[in-house]
Amino acid sequence: MPEFSKVIAGCMSWGTWGKNLSTSEMQRQLAQCIDIGIHSFDHADIYGDYSTEAAFGKAFQNSGISRSELQLISKCGIQYTGEARSNRVKHYEYTSEYIVWSVEQSLQHLHTEYLDLLLLHRPSPLMRPEEIAEAVEILRKDGKILDFGVSNFNPAQTALLEKYTAVSTNQIEVSLTNYEAIWDGSLTHMQSSAIRPMAWSPLGSYFKETSAQQKRLQKEVLFLAEKYSITESQVLLAWLYKHPAGILPVVGTTTISRLREALEAAEIVLSTEDWFALLVASQGHKVP
Repeated sequence: MPEFSKVIAGCMSWGTWGKNLSTSEMQRQLAQCIDIGIHSFDHADIYGDYSTEAAFGKAFQNSGISRSELQLISKCGIQYTGEARSNRVKHYEYTSEYIVWSVEQSLQHLHTEYLDLLLLHRPSPLMRPEEIAEAVEILRKDGKILDFGVSNFNPAQTALLEKYTAVSTNQIEVSLTNYEAIWDGSLTHMQSSAIRPMAWSPLGSYFKETSAQQKRLQKEVLFLAEKYSITESQVLLAWLYKHPAGILPVVGTTTISRLREALEAAEIVLSTEDWFALLVASQGHKVP
């Protein structure tokens, strides 16, 4: 199982769905991430309407950075209804042929011979686990992927796949404002199956909206930020890092100082009582 950096750089916002960085700006972003200790980069084929992988790949190719210095994660399976493909409706495609083809497209766009990790982007009601396993076996055998996992799968969906192929990772939405995964069995299943959790949107809605939950939480977060001499973001990330499942946050900011803050949060150890104080503030009620 690859050893990813404590913070995964989420690349969705690097392209047209976000900052729309130029090739030279992406080169600089890539180099700065590696300089501060972030060497794992998270993609999906659909990002930027199937354009961001290619933009990143061009920057990587021009950067002179060795492939061994970084890890590339990508996802496949969503058939997006943008301009790049003539899909009538957004849907999921997990035939063996499609998975292999999609990975080969990602490799070409990213200018690499292999992915460190391939994830199925979202579960499909029509997925056949034996067919997915066939594609994974082909890709592993050909050296096109080193590891395989899923994204946004619940425990039952993951367990179904595990009957046919090893699942190393599940990238899910989990944060202090979206904490259901700690109670619904998602993280428990990952712990029991030695599946590594990655968290997309790890700061949740804390900085995005003003709600009763956010107001309760902010009071506790500000108290703990002062207590530990850290930032609000670091409190939110330290809460995730303390979970015994070993959650790795996928952080989408392109601001290097914030990425450095996120890395530093991995070294902050909240007390057990402080961890629960944050959970209680978010829930709005005490634990059972």
